[in-house]
Order: sequence, then C-alpha cells, then structure tokens
Amino acid sequence: MKIAVEGCLHGELDKVYATIKRLEEAENTKIDLLLCCGDFQAVRNEEDLKSLNVPPKYRHMNSFWKYYSGQVTAPYPTIFIGGNHEASNYLWELYYGGWAAPNIYFLGFAGVIKYGNIRIGGLSGIYKSKDYHLGHYERPPYDDNSIRSVYHVRQYDVLRLMQIKEPIDIFLSHDWPLGITEYGNWEKLVQQKPFFKDEVRLRTLGSKPAAELLDKLKPPYWFSAHLHCRFPAIIQHGENGPITKFLALDKCLPGRRFLQIFEIKSDPGPPEIQYDEEWLAITRKFNRFFPLSREYFHLRSDHFESQDFRNWVRSQLNARGAKPFEFLKTMPSFDPNKPSSALPSGHCRNPQTVSFLKLLELPYLLDIKDETSTPKKITEFSSPLGIHSQKNLDVEEGEDDVHGDDVDELEELAACGNDEF
Repeated sequence: MKIAVEGCLHGELDKVYATIKRLEEAENTKIDLLLCCGDFQAVRNEEDLKSLNVPPKYRHMNSFWKYYSGQVTAPYPTIFIGGNHEASNYLWELYYGGWAAPNIYFLGFAGVIKYGNIRIGGLSGIYKSKDYHLGHYERPPYDDNSIRSVYHVRQYDVLRLMQIKEPIDIFLSHDWPLGITEYGNWEKLVQQKPFFKDEVRLRTLGSKPAAELLDKLKPPYWFSAHLHCRFPAIIQHGENGPITKFLALDKCLPGRRFLQIFEIKSDPGPPEIQYDEEWLAITRKFNRFFPLSREYFHLRSDHFESQDFRNWVRSQLNARGAKPFEFLKTMPSFDPNKPSSALPSGHCRNPQTVSFLKLLELPYLLDIKDETSTPKKITEFSSPLGIHSQKNLDVEEGEDDVHGDDVDELEELAACGNDEF
C-alpha cells in the first residue's frame, strides 16, 4: 500500500491533491491513502472561521468547503488529526472521530481506525502543561482563552491511547515527541530553525505525552508536523528492540517539503476505513470518566473494574458492521456566489456522533457546559497507571514550551532579522 503523508495542511486541500496527482503521473504510480498531520482547517463557512485561532491575515476560507458541500469529492481517502489551527467548533462535533466531508475522515481528539488491515492511531492538538490535567470544558462560541485551550492535549485522551495493547502500524501527532531531536540531525535542524536552539539544548522541544505514547506503542512509523520543517529520525526501542521511523513534515507552501510517499506492507483487505474493535472497547470502558469541566483530574494507581468490553463491542460490530456512520452535513457551506447570512454559533449534535454513541450505548455529553471560569478542586479517577501525585502536578504547571502555539509568528520574526532567538 502506498501512502502519502502531509504536514501542516492549512486548508490547502486542492494544492495537496494536485501535488499527489502530479507525483502519480511523473512516477507512474498510484497512491492509496493520504494522511494529514494537523492544522487541517476544516472550515465550512464564515462562522467556522470564528473558531479558527489564527491572525486575521491568515483567516481565509481556502478549499475545504468545496469538499464539505459536495461540489468536489476528495480523490484520495484522507485521514487527518487536529493541530493548533483548526475550526475547533466542527472538530468538537466529531470528538470521537467521523467523516468531516465525504472521503475525508477525522481521527478524533484521540483515535484508532483501520484502513484495510493497517491500524492508524493519532492524537490531535498540542501539549500545554497548564491545561493537560483539565477536562474538556471549552464550548463554542469560544472566548480569547478557550479558542486556544480547546486544542490543548488532555491527559484523559492520552490515557486512553496508553491502554492500546495490539500493534499500531502508523501513529500521527501534530507536535513532536519530546526528545525526538536526539535521534536525528539536530545540528541541521537548529541551522534551519535557530529559534529552537535553546529548546533542543535543554530538551524541552516537543510533547511529553507524545514521548510517553511513542515509548509505549512503538509503532513502525510516526509522523508529525507543527514546527514547519522536515526532520527524520530513527528510534531504537531498547537493545534489539523494535524500530520507529519518525518523520516531521513542513506546511503546504511552494518549495517546502510538506509531502512524503512511503510504502507499507498490507495483506489483502477492504481498502476502506473501518472502526477498530480494540479502540471502541477502550472508548466504551473510559467514557464514564470523561472529564468535561475545569476541574483537575488526578490519576491514582487503582485498577478499573474488570469488564469484558471487547466481546461486547465485537458483538455490536458483527451485528452492524465496522464501517463508520455516513457523512451528513450539519451546517450550510460557504457559497462564494451568495452573501453570507447569520449562522448558529453554538454546539451542534452531529448525527454521526449521536449514532456512534448509540452503537456503544453511551450518553451524549459533548454539549454539557461547565459554568465555572477557574479551575476547581482535584477530582480523583481510578487508573491502571500510577502517573502523577499532586506534587508532580504542581511542578508541571510551571513548565511550558517557550515558543507558544504559533510557529508562523516565530518564522516571521526570524525573517525580519530578529536576533532574540
């Protein structure tokens, strides 16, 4: 199976698909699947732009709306994760994953799916320690703070991914795993991106949760984006252990290395996206702990109650089938030939998510609102992972990466000759 991987999309679906088409023609080959590593910008209309955390000069409709409306169809099955520049209101509708447009599938805030017999996992967003232990309290319409925190990775989602026991073939994260630069040519990296030099030297560049997942899952392939450069690395997991081939890719711009084609062995199987049985069992098992407020949640070393979630999920999928529920539009799409009209700004229950939760016999919780504006007391949840004490949690709150959310701003400062970096 030949797979194309793209870095930061920034809404440029037309350009990426056209690039893949030219590669196919030039090399007389056929690409089976496209994976996108975040900043996808699934913007359907002008209202979605209000949930997109970018400077006003970058706030454009771009091309996704054409695929959402059905004006054009994605020529390649496309799977993506979220980054830090997203229409977060729309992705929240699809928290558990689902079709963002026909033939374009969002993996969810965390997720695993199968394409043929290839297992693909992903973690959306970027890591910020101050929000890591909070619940998913943000709801549209977002304010100046929640429009940023909504895409910050939460421990709850990482914890679910840490439960995976069966092999993952490919994993996607937007930001890089912490310490990944030690396994590649970091000297060349800091020549290209001198404003990352201190973070590389101090080993603070990247995401701690992503590093934990890399160490736990050990997938053969891991792809990232976010820092707008190409960076390969090879990780050997212990002596004579498995190897992970890591590759970060650039954003979609002329002359930038934003696309990579690779081939992975695949047994015969339906070339379509299907639900993953193990992941659905994990989702059902953990949903009763779904944190939806600004409370910190604190994990203890107790074990979850023993229940046979896997057999139950298998029975459900055998009865219904493993294909995701069909795409349905939930909002009008942009029309360049018509003046914009007022659109609803609150949360919309996506029929795909409603059907998914009914399949797993779970309640719909995504429109529950947290009325508090400040973090509250610590809530203790049982966990098979004894990860954090309160003391450690307090220390983590004082740590954060120094470059903020927006790499574009750093690049612009560097281009203007700013010597601070």
